[in-house]
Amino acid sequence: MTKKELERFEAKLIAEKKNLEEELGGIGQRNPNTPGGWEATTGGMEVDAADENEVADKMEELEDNSGIISKLDDQLKEVNMALERIKSGNYGYCEVCGKPIEIERLEANPAAKISIKHGH
Repeated sequence: MTKKELERFEAKLIAEKKNLEEELGGIGQRNPNTPGGWEATTGGMEVDAADENEVADKMEELEDNSGIISKLDDQLKEVNMALERIKSGNYGYCEVCGKPIEIERLEANPAAKISIKHGH
């Protein structure tokens, strides 16, 4: 992989990291005491505890946001690991066989850590 390609993939990963953090911030807040460091919120709106429907709606929203946060946080971890591989000089190599990952795969998923041959 050329230095220019590596810089391009790093820029893509940094942009993806920023987008993921913005998405996470829209439905949650940072909390270092939770797995992944994020917890779901419901947008901070007051809920009338006497209105069972409103409470149920907010609980459902919180559950939905928790599931979304889990997926986004997993993606963010993958991006952060890819950025670490760039720093360590291991980016672009398959973790299964050690051979270079196909450029096409990295174009589709810059955080990929295994080649097409070993992917799902």
